[in-house]
Amino acid sequence: MSIRQLPEDLINRIAAGEVVERPASVVKELVENAIDAGASKIVITTAGGGKTQIRIEDDGCGMDEADLILSVERHATSKLQADDLDDIRTLGFRGEALASIGSVSDLAVSSRPDGAESGLRLEVRRGVKRGPVPQAMNKGTILDVRNLFAAVPARLKFLKTDRAEAAAITDTVKRLAMANPHVHFVLDGSDRSTLNWPGITGEGALAARLSQVLGDDFSENAAPLGFARHGIVVAGLAGLPTYSRANSLSQFYFVNGRSVRDKVLLGAVRAAYADFVFRDRFPVIALFVAVDPAEVDVNVHPAKAELRFKDQGAVRGAVIRAIQEALAAAGFRASNTVAESVMDAFRAPEPAMAEPVQETYRPEIAPAYRPTYSAPARPLAFSDFAPPSARVDLPPPEAPVPAEPEEYPLGSARAQMFENFIVAQNGDSLVLVDQHAAHERLVYERFKAQMAAGPIASQAHLIPVVIELPQEDCDRLEEAAPTLEKLGLYLERFGPRAVAVRETPALLGQTDVHGLVRDLADGLAEWDSAEAVSDRLDAIIARMACHGSVRSGRRLRVEEMNALLREMEATPHSGQCIHGRPTYVELKLKDIERLFGRTR
Repeated sequence: MSIRQLPEDLINRIAAGEVVERPASVVKELVENAIDAGASKIVITTAGGGKTQIRIEDDGCGMDEADLILSVERHATSKLQADDLDDIRTLGFRGEALASIGSVSDLAVSSRPDGAESGLRLEVRRGVKRGPVPQAMNKGTILDVRNLFAAVPARLKFLKTDRAEAAAITDTVKRLAMANPHVHFVLDGSDRSTLNWPGITGEGALAARLSQVLGDDFSENAAPLGFARHGIVVAGLAGLPTYSRANSLSQFYFVNGRSVRDKVLLGAVRAAYADFVFRDRFPVIALFVAVDPAEVDVNVHPAKAELRFKDQGAVRGAVIRAIQEALAAAGFRASNTVAESVMDAFRAPEPAMAEPVQETYRPEIAPAYRPTYSAPARPLAFSDFAPPSARVDLPPPEAPVPAEPEEYPLGSARAQMFENFIVAQNGDSLVLVDQHAAHERLVYERFKAQMAAGPIASQAHLIPVVIELPQEDCDRLEEAAPTLEKLGLYLERFGPRAVAVRETPALLGQTDVHGLVRDLADGLAEWDSAEAVSDRLDAIIARMACHGSVRSGRRLRVEEMNALLREMEATPHSGQCIHGRPTYVELKLKDIERLFGRTR
C-alpha cells in the first residue's frame, strides 16, 4: 500500500470534522474571532437552527484586502505574533475556523477596516474562493454561513432538530456573553425569540451581566466570589446551597475568559459544596478563574473546550477556598426559592366542576378542638437536652425586655408548632424554623471548629457502655478506633460481638450512645476500609451531630427558641442542615397577604 498526500479540499473537510461539530461550534468560533477583533457589539442571526444560515456582524477592527484573503486559508491567524503556544492571550489561535467552515458550507466574509472607503467581500463556496469585490458596509466584519454541511450531507444526519440546535447556539452565546460583559450581544433569527444584552462596564459589570443572562433570581440567591492567591484569581457568583438543580447544566466555568469543561474545576466545586448539598443535587455557579497564560495549556482540544493546568492543586485549592469563604460570608442565608415552594404548596387546587354540597354546621358533630401550645408541668430547659457547649445562660428576671423582632434577621420566637417548628416574626416576615435541622447544623459547625483547633474534648462514662453488634461491625469499629478517637469517641473491643464505649464527645452531651455507635457501624459498612474512614471525617461528624442535636418532639421555652435563633444568625452555613435541606423558611408579609387575596 503506497502513501499519498491528501488533496487540500479533503484536508479542510477533515479539519472541519474536528472544529465544526455542529452549528453552535460555528457560532463559537466566529464570535470568538469578533471578540478578539475588539468588537463592542456583536449581532448573531440564525435560521433553521443554524443549518440554513448563521450571520455574525461585529464592529471590530476589520480586515484589509491582504488579511481578508489570508483569513480563509488554513493555519492563518493574527493571534500568534510570536509563535508561542505557551502564552495564549486570545480566544482564537489555531487559524482553522474559516477555512474549515468554508470547506463544508457557503461562506461569505465581508470586512472594512477603520479608515477604508468601503468594504470587501470574499466568498468561499464549498472550498472554492471568489473575490474579493467591493461592498458598502460599516466598519467591522460580517460573516454569512449558509447551507452548513452541504458538502458533507452525511453530517446532517447526526444533527438534532432545529429547535435543539437553536438551543445549543443560545447556550453558546450565553457563555460568551457572560465572559465578556463589556460587549453588547444581540441574538436574533427566524428560529428563536430575540435576546439583547447591552454591554456593561465599570465596577460590578460581571455581576450585572450574570443577572442579565441568568436572571435576577440567580443573583439574588448567590454569594459573590472574590479570592486571589499565588497568581490565581477567582471571581463570579456561587449559588446558595439551597438554590440547587437536579443536573449540572447551570454550572458555568471560565478560565481566562474562555468557557471550558475541566475536571479540576468540577471536582473543586463538588468538594466545596460537599457539606451543604445532597449528592444528587448540583449547585448553581458561574466561576471565573484567571491565571498566568503560561500556567495553562489551552491547546489540548480541537474545539478549545478543555485545558490543562500546570499546577492543578493550586487551582483546586483556590477555588475551594473562594467558595467556602463566600458561603461563610453568606451566613445563615437561605434561598428565597424555599419560600416560593411553600407558597406553591399553600395554593389551593383547581376547584371541581361539580357544585359543592352546602351543609349546615352542627356543633355536635364538629371535631373537638384541642390547643397544642400548652406548657408542661415543669418547662423543659434548653440544658435538659442540649450538650454543655450549647447551653444558654438565660437572663435574670430583672433583665431588660428583649429586642423587638425587626432588630434580628430571624426575628423573635412567638410559638412552637408540632413540637419541632419554631414560629418567629421579624419586621415584615414570618419565619418557620426546623429546630432539629437547625441545631444539627450548629453542632456540626462546632465539631469542625473544635477539630480544627485541636483534639475534640470528650466526656468519660463512669461505667463503659457495652453495645452488642454483629461481629463484622465490631471488626470495622475496632479498625476505625484510632480515627474515632480524634473525634472524642473512645471505644474498644469487648468480646467477639460487642464493643465498650468509654468516652463520647462532650459536644453531644447526654446522647443515645447505642444509636450513635450503631449508626457509625452502618456508615463504616458502606465505606468498608480504614483509608475510607480517615477520608470521611466530615461524614462521621455529620452522623455524630445528628445524634447530638435537639430532637424533634422536644418542647422549648421562648427564651430557648430565641437563643437558638441568635446562634443561627451567628453561625455560617446555618441556613441549611448537613443533609442540604433548608433549616428555615421566611414568608414576607406581602406573600401571606396574597394567600388571602389581600392587596395593598
